[in-house]
Amino acid sequence: IKGKLGVRAGSTGWLAFDNVRIPAENRVGEEGEGFKIAMSCIDQGRFTVGAGAIGLIQACLDASVKYCHEREAFGQKIGEFQQKIAYMVAGLEASKGLILKAAQLKNHGIRNTRETSLAKWFACDAALQAADEAIQIHGSYGFSNEYPVERYWRNARGAVIYEGTRELHQPIQAGYE
Repeated sequence: IKGKLGVRAGSTGWLAFDNVRIPAENRVGEEGEGFKIAMSCIDQGRFTVGAGAIGLIQACLDASVKYCHEREAFGQKIGEFQQKIAYMVAGLEASKGLILKAAQLKNHGIRNTRETSLAKWFACDAALQAADEAIQIHGSYGFSNEYPVERYWRNARGAVIYEGTRELHQPIQAGYE
């Protein structure tokens, strides 16, 4: 896909299959298990995206703390005014807990669709919020590509969308059986 907003380092493109026949010996899994296998792959993708969102939150936190210790306004370091960083820490720690819970289930071979969905949804929303706050902390510098926080925002915005939007994850949480 040309001209992506974020995740520009990732290679993306289109695949199209029309009237393709695959020999039975090349089939993945048993007949009738395709949906189950596909959902397992989606769970893995959601887990990976959620874990990546934790890295984004940490990057936003690190950049913001560093900037707050360097930048002065009205004769004071701006870090003295930044409760926003506390929310980044809270989002980071909560996201880690959700990902670790999903990882524990995954490592024990226990179905983790709901846990992985919640971890992805929460961590990605927390990453987008952290990136938004990091831009705010950096002021006009945050809106430019002079500092990395504008890239963090672009990548966080993408993470909220792929492997299922929040609008997809909310019903999973509300109606899971």
